Amino acid sequence: MKDRSPIGLLLSAVFLFSLASAFDAAAQIAKPRTLEELKAEVQARADRRAYPVAALDPAEVREALSKLKTLDRDEWAAAWSAIGDRHAAAAKAAESGDRAAAIKRYHSAVDYYMFARFPLENSPGKVKAYAKALEAFAAYARLLDPPIEIVRIPFEGKEVVGYLRVPKGVRPAPVLVSIGGLDGRKEDAAFRNDAYLAQGVAYFAFDMPGTGQSTFRVVVPGAEREFSRVLDTIATRPELDAKRVVVYGASWGGHWAARLAYSERSRLRGVVVQGGPIHEYFQPQWQRVAVGTREYLFELFEARSAIYGVSSLDDFLAYGPKMSLVTSGLVKQPSTRMYVINGLKDTQVPAEDLLLLTRSGSPKEIWINPEGGHMGRTRELSDIQIFRTVTLPWVVHRLKAD
Repeated sequence: MKDRSPIGLLLSAVFLFSLASAFDAAAQIAKPRTLEELKAEVQARADRRAYPVAALDPAEVREALSKLKTLDRDEWAAAWSAIGDRHAAAAKAAESGDRAAAIKRYHSAVDYYMFARFPLENSPGKVKAYAKALEAFAAYARLLDPPIEIVRIPFEGKEVVGYLRVPKGVRPAPVLVSIGGLDGRKEDAAFRNDAYLAQGVAYFAFDMPGTGQSTFRVVVPGAEREFSRVLDTIATRPELDAKRVVVYGASWGGHWAARLAYSERSRLRGVVVQGGPIHEYFQPQWQRVAVGTREYLFELFEARSAIYGVSSLDDFLAYGPKMSLVTSGLVKQPSTRMYVINGLKDTQVPAEDLLLLTRSGSPKEIWINPEGGHMGRTRELSDIQIFRTVTLPWVVHRLKAD
């Protein structure tokens, strides 16, 4: 009997897509890391607490890497999921007697399951790892105080799924709406966004179109209306202040944040665009080089082409330009307050896109790291440091400004 469940259907879809992608595009882009090169790079990043393994224990990373004998996607998923399973089991056992330990273990379980599915759910094992991540996160969410609410918002016959956490004693609370990136998910964002609660700020975390649980399976101009529906929902929640909302977008999520800065300028106090694609990113001449960058761990082309719903390099290059904010004319329009963040040496999203925003439309604020790569990060300046010293203070200031 065929499995017609949502997970079963997704398994079939990703299997067919991964086969097509592997054969059609493998010979057209830069040579990927070998297994040994990938192992060395993952361990080096874990040792210095760098993205995307900043939250993983270096010793457990070494353990998982030792199990990898090939670059097979399901083997990858199994190696990291095994550690996630261990943390999930320990969390469940601790729930009745040690709430704090259970919370910590569920958090770790989610971290490992999320890396097991990284950078996208394009094999049966990775799909299962993502399902486990969602399950572990739900268990983690209900144990917190205040808890994280899993919100389901009706939208065009589907449901927008997001995570809402509201600080105690602040009513109505200002709100940060965060949009995940190409390989990150709303679960990752929720962990980081907990820092806002100490500032009296609630947060709503969502997946970007084409990823996770978004209602859009591929990115298309206009998909930002999914987040406009979120703003509608905020206005109906008495514990939230619909007049004090800021949107933050990370990497590809920054593209959607930028779109909202224009389309929803009257309802937003501000928008943060950190490393977001605007125009040059979508041009074939940039992508032909960028998909081979070693700044990204592996399968960058696969992740980027999946959100377009294509598998060949030609189709990928042809699809991108339609997403340009220059082509749409948005960059010349007035916007809400916008904070633009990145590094000049970003090899994933061109710094020119950041500069383009500052030369167009309404005045912008800018933070640029002359030595920074994607998102502005360097070996010495991590994502969490940029968040704590650059992003969070600006967001809180905009939300609390008179």
